[in-house]
Amino acid sequence: MTYLAVKHLHMTLALLSISGFLLRAVLKLYSPQRLSNRWYKIAPHSIDTLLLACAIYLCMSSGQYPLSIHWLTAKVVALLFYIGFGLWLMRFAHSKPQQWFALIGAIVSFTYIVAVAFTKTPYPWQ
Repeated sequence: MTYLAVKHLHMTLALLSISGFLLRAVLKLYSPQRLSNRWYKIAPHSIDTLLLACAIYLCMSSGQYPLSIHWLTAKVVALLFYIGFGLWLMRFAHSKPQQWFALIGAIVSFTYIVAVAFTKTPYPWQ
């Protein structure tokens, strides 16, 4: 696959990933018993694995690596926050305020990742 095709696949998978996360978050908040469906446990891992594989391919083929490129480092750190907020929401947050805080934190983290990707700077608001 060409770099451009993998880049578009990466962006599509990112959209699928956040859409699936938001769906699961809404279910967690309003209908948690529906989250026991096997589909909600398998699909996110499959999508996120492909998303990570595309990211690794893009880094390797472009020669740009986290820790050497500041904006990529910022994306990786924000990704860790996104994962942390997602874990907190889905597994550890038991009260509605905690769940909402974790959801908002995940959304802010994801939004930051996208902004950094478009601006190629760790300070996309400047």
